[in-house]
Amino acid sequence: MNEQDGFHVAAVKFVELVEERTDGKISIEIFPNAQLGDERTLLESMQIGTVEMGVITNGPVANFVEEIAVFELPFLFPSPEDAYAVLDGEIGQELLDKLEEVDLKGLAYAERGFRNLTNSVRPVRTPADVEGLKIRVMENPVYIDTFQALGANAVPMAWTEALTAMQQQTIDGQENPINVIYSFKLYEPQQYLSLTRHTYAPAIIVMSLDYWNQLPADAQQILEEAAQEAAEYERQWNADMASEQLDALRANGMNVIENPDIAAFQNAVAPVYDQYGEAFGDYLSRIRSQIGQ
Repeated sequence: MNEQDGFHVAAVKFVELVEERTDGKISIEIFPNAQLGDERTLLESMQIGTVEMGVITNGPVANFVEEIAVFELPFLFPSPEDAYAVLDGEIGQELLDKLEEVDLKGLAYAERGFRNLTNSVRPVRTPADVEGLKIRVMENPVYIDTFQALGANAVPMAWTEALTAMQQQTIDGQENPINVIYSFKLYEPQQYLSLTRHTYAPAIIVMSLDYWNQLPADAQQILEEAAQEAAEYERQWNADMASEQLDALRANGMNVIENPDIAAFQNAVAPVYDQYGEAFGDYLSRIRSQIGQ
C-alpha cells in the first residue's frame, strides 16, 4: 500500500515501538507501494525467508490457512467492536497459531476494515444493481462466491493489477474500505460508492517463522506486544479518519449511496453460508456464539 494507507500507519507505529523498546538493537525498514511484490508474493517470500515481515490483508492469507477465511464471510460482524473481541480473543489467537504450520508467524490483527463497493457504471442500492458488473475481488474463494451470489462477474486479481484495470475500464468496479478508496484516489476511475459494509476484513502483521525462531525470547515478546499496540493504533486511526475521508470522496465528485438495502444484500448472500458453513470447522459457530448471533 502507499504512505496514505492504514497499513503504512500501522507499520510506522510498529517500527517506532520496536526501535524504542530495543534501544535501536532491532531496526526495521519499511517498503511501501508494492516494492517487494503483491501480498501473495510477500507471504511466499516470508515462507522462504527473503522478506522478514509484512502487513497482509486476511484474504490472501486464507490461501495459506483456509480456516482464517471464516472472518471474510459476508455480514458476519455487526460492528468493529464485535470483530475486535473475536480477533483479540481465543479464536483469533488459534488462527494466528495455525500460520506456523505454513512457516509463517502471526503477531496481531490490524485491519483492512469494512469493505464497500465502488463502480463506474451505475449507483448500487440493491443486489439487482450489481448484476452483470465486472467486479475485482481479492484472490480468495469466499469473496469470489459472495459476488457471484450477487450476480456480479467476480474477477480475482492482485491489487496492483486492479488499479490498472480500473483505469483501462477492463473492470467495472472493486470493493474495499473507505481508507483504500480514498488513499488510491478511486474517485478518478470510479464514480459510484455504495456503503454496503458487506465484509469486515482483518489484516495480519505477519513474520517469517524462520526469522522469528532466530530471535531471543525477549525480542519476540517486544515484537508481539508492539504488533498488538500498532494494530490497535491503526484501528483507531481508521475510525478517526473515516468521516473526513468520506467527505473528501464526495468533494471529489463521488456519488455516495449511504443507505443501500442491506437486508436484501444479506438475503442474496445467504447461499455463501450454506456453502461454507461447515468448511471452517467449528469456527463459524464459535464466532456466532461469542457475538450473540
